[in-house]
Amino acid sequence: MREAVINRKTAETDISLSLRLDGTGKSTIDTGVGFLDHMLTLFASHGRFDLTVVCRGDTYVDDHHSVEDIGIALGRAFREALGDKRGIHRYGDTVLPMDETLILSAVDFSGRAYLGYALDIRAEKVGTFDTELVEEFWLGFIRQAECALHIRQLAGRNAHHIIEGTFKSVAHSLREAVSIDETFKNEIPSTKGVL
Repeated sequence: MREAVINRKTAETDISLSLRLDGTGKSTIDTGVGFLDHMLTLFASHGRFDLTVVCRGDTYVDDHHSVEDIGIALGRAFREALGDKRGIHRYGDTVLPMDETLILSAVDFSGRAYLGYALDIRAEKVGTFDTELVEEFWLGFIRQAECALHIRQLAGRNAHHIIEGTFKSVAHSLREAVSIDETFKNEIPSTKGVL
């Protein structure tokens, strides 16, 4: 079973997260940040990942610590669930329309962390959620997942659609990248023999 359980406790957050890569998309999300709950529910559903996240954070200060630390925990869960990455496709990409918005995402589980982030979110908030935290979430994720992730907005202006489209697009790209390629299921997808 390709799954991981992560417990991360700091002076700012206390996170319990479980991930099953080969799931059905079911989720139980309680982060204390309503908009992030919605995004992670979509992420699990569109990626077909089983995901449970419970976070108790210092949201009385702001949402930054919770959002970033959940990204860190989720990235670590992907890294642990993938193990040596034997048999995975390694690469995944998606162009996803969300009404007037069009989001491209591409991922490579290379063992190297890189975020190419090109979203033009003009609103500072969606509801009470600070939109600048989207980038912080994905930075936390890629650093722990040890993957290269590119996210590019090709069209759109609606901040909610841009962020929702991003989480859906990345979920699809990740699902493709972590899926097992039956032709090469016993091989590491690298000429180096290690990722």
